[in-house]
Amino acid sequence: MKFSLLASGSKGNCCVIFNDETRIVIDCGTNQKYLLKRFNDIHMNIDSLDACLITHTHSDHISCLKLFQKLDVYCEEDLGLIHQTFIHEDECFHIKSFTIESIRLSHDVKCLGYIISDAHEKLVYITDTGYLKEAYFEKIKDADYYIFESNHDLKMLIQSKRPEFVKNRIRSANGHLCNEDCAKYLLRCVGKHTKEIVLAHLSEEANSKEKALSVIHEAFINQPYSPLIKASNQFEIIHGGNHD
Repeated sequence: MKFSLLASGSKGNCCVIFNDETRIVIDCGTNQKYLLKRFNDIHMNIDSLDACLITHTHSDHISCLKLFQKLDVYCEEDLGLIHQTFIHEDECFHIKSFTIESIRLSHDVKCLGYIISDAHEKLVYITDTGYLKEAYFEKIKDADYYIFESNHDLKMLIQSKRPEFVKNRIRSANGHLCNEDCAKYLLRCVGKHTKEIVLAHLSEEANSKEKALSVIHEAFINQPYSPLIKASNQFEIIHGGNHD
């Protein structure tokens, strides 16, 4: 299994996950010019994708939906598309060689995370959540790859110029994970099969790659497992998985 995170953050999100048989994309935010360029950069045609999974309907996750409307789009909310498959939390379904399980996240609109498996590996995709239900830790344990939200540094968020109601929303149970909560959750999940972690949906105003990585690296100092850990900028391609 391989993946290419094409955009991640409040200005847009898009991630391609693929193996030799199956190609899917999770979310389709940012703008059309940017996404088309990024798909060209990774030598992949949008029409060659097998499906598009949507986590939730905030604009930074669906703003380029027209580019993908010919695909079968999976979402729990009605997007007004001809080729839409409605899914719900805790649902398991198949897209060619991928087995996909949806999990309920905690955001200010209905939001799903995804556990994606093929015959060899498992990837967990979780962003846009204020916390994670206890029942899900066993499901997401010891995955090969994690793309996991590490949205903000609490001190930077508090000191930012954002309105107080926005700050309160972000750090609420229906908001986004801070670096420390991300580290706490990952420590419970990572196992001997875990090869790679990508910290995603970093705030441009209330976080930095250096801060997010520092918190995670410190958390893993005395742990028996040492996966490769990366952090994504808003507009940056992050490749992962079994790339040659």
